[in-house]
Amino acid sequence: MKLDAIVAGVGMTPFGKHMDTGLKALGAAAVQQAVADAGIGLDALQAAWVGNAAAGLVTGQECIRGQVILRSIGLGRLPVVNVENACASASTALNQAAAMVSAGLYDVVLALGVEKLYHPDKRKSFSAFSGAVDVEAMAEIVERLQRSAKQSGAKSGASGAGEKRSMFMDIYAAAARGHMQQYGTTVEHFAGVSAKNSYHGSMNPRAQFREALSVEQVLAAPMIAEPLTRPMCSPIGDGAAAVVLVSEAKARELGIAKPVRVVSSVLRSGWDHEYADEGAGDVCSREAYEEAGIGPEDLSVVELHDASAPAEIMAYDYLGLCPKGDGGKLIDEGATKLGGRLPVNTSGGLLRKGHPVGATGIAQIVELTEQLQGRSGDRQVEGARIGLAQNGGGNIGSDVAAMCVTILKT
Repeated sequence: MKLDAIVAGVGMTPFGKHMDTGLKALGAAAVQQAVADAGIGLDALQAAWVGNAAAGLVTGQECIRGQVILRSIGLGRLPVVNVENACASASTALNQAAAMVSAGLYDVVLALGVEKLYHPDKRKSFSAFSGAVDVEAMAEIVERLQRSAKQSGAKSGASGAGEKRSMFMDIYAAAARGHMQQYGTTVEHFAGVSAKNSYHGSMNPRAQFREALSVEQVLAAPMIAEPLTRPMCSPIGDGAAAVVLVSEAKARELGIAKPVRVVSSVLRSGWDHEYADEGAGDVCSREAYEEAGIGPEDLSVVELHDASAPAEIMAYDYLGLCPKGDGGKLIDEGATKLGGRLPVNTSGGLLRKGHPVGATGIAQIVELTEQLQGRSGDRQVEGARIGLAQNGGGNIGSDVAAMCVTILKT
């Protein structure tokens, strides 16, 4: 459906390692910031959608995650919908909240994403990612990843998936090797993504990592799973991000002078297809452009799901930012760096801002909203008018499990 919901306020905690801060405190901080930014009280909220992926595994909080978080700040009575959809949990929460406002069911709603992934037992953290594949096929998946690594001569990637690191780094590593073989993409291109995003993240006070890295530093870092060095892999993290969405009538009542509109949000699951065929990313981006009445050439700024550096280059392809396979050229040209023709991941992306999986999708919306409102300080994209967020999660067979593409306009 065509959407017409307006972002009235945004809030976000710094992402990072918050061992002594619980889900409730993280979520509460983001909500209170978003409500204050919207200029309303908590009592104005009519419904809430709360995205979280891993609390059950990492903290033990199941079933009523959103209610527990919101009740801690005195917010009860309203309907709360808990949303779990892998790394796309928060963008799915936003998708549903925006649809309900656009349909006229509510005038003021909350979309919140919150996650805690750090745990003294690292295996608990990694288990959150191992559960985002078909666990009944786990042995087959691990065997396939190890076979792919050995056939390519990879040593680090030949063992340890899901034990020493997130299994998804091995999935991304295998995809990266395939992209290099098919399109001639190089490891220097992947390092260029990490270096670019580290430059952006160095200017973001809410980013988990603030050190700017060179391509050479990225390449010299410890190997995780060939060809991915550590800075090419997004870190786990804790954090929360929130958005208050309102109807057109409520926006006028609040006197929002420069509204940021959610004009399109397309959510799909993946399907079984051949590697070369179009997948969820291709279809979601095409439908999002059609709903918004724009093309990729109209975009001002993009926040995309760079859970690994190769994932960013692959997303360039299916978002239509370049001809298929030419993502590496965008890095060579500096096209997606601040000052380039289409800055991507001005927040630092998942690689540097961090990746508390259940919060990531709404953190992207926070960054884009602030960009479109001219509130991004040193990271500001001049004249930004249209922003796109792409957020995917999970993996089944040859495709992502969940994919969401959202477009914002001023």
